[in-house]
Amino acid sequence: MSENVRRAVVLVSGGLDSATVLAIAHAEGYACHALSVAYGQRHKSELIAARKVAVSLGAREHRVVNVDLGGIGGSALTDHSIPVPESEGSGIPVTYVPARNTIMLSIALGWAEVLGAQDLFVGVNAVDYSGYPDCRPEFIRAFEQLANVATKAGVEGRPFLIHAPLMHMNKGEIIARGMELGVNYAQTISCYQADDEGKACGRCDSCRLRAAGFAAAGVPDPTRYQKKIA
Repeated sequence: MSENVRRAVVLVSGGLDSATVLAIAHAEGYACHALSVAYGQRHKSELIAARKVAVSLGAREHRVVNVDLGGIGGSALTDHSIPVPESEGSGIPVTYVPARNTIMLSIALGWAEVLGAQDLFVGVNAVDYSGYPDCRPEFIRAFEQLANVATKAGVEGRPFLIHAPLMHMNKGEIIARGMELGVNYAQTISCYQADDEGKACGRCDSCRLRAAGFAAAGVPDPTRYQKKIA
């Protein structure tokens, strides 16, 4: 690859947000290296979706790194004894995974330094989201500062930039932008408790936000559900 090509590491979960971010990075001319993390989540369907998304949106490569966050638990997404809530609540929900985005961005940062990339893309959003603290602008700014004091590249004058292009967009706006860029949302999985075939429950917080986003964008919802939604 030419040294003039800008490389970027893009976190790709298999969901609609990260698919849109990958499409944005690709459209901006980056050579995208897609990274997914198998962290002990409830299902592997999203990792299969991430592979499809990475291929269809032109990633140069796609890697899956294993980190066992199930070993510490503390979340409905990593501990099967904690049920995924199917009604709206208050405060930070039990689907919050302790330190997940910090760990994922740290792995992405390490890979970026190996690749000689200075740009990292992540699909966090502080508008239509579940209230997770590691999806806020404050977190992204703080991690970028950390990246530039914690790495050889950073202290040698090759600073990292953390891009969160969806931060202030609602789900409808995100989907509309993705449609402009040719994202095939039928390949994506957002459900917290999808089955082995990747079919969504239609009841969890992530499913509700996703469905509302397609409705707001005026786009037919391509999600495959486990049963018909009332």
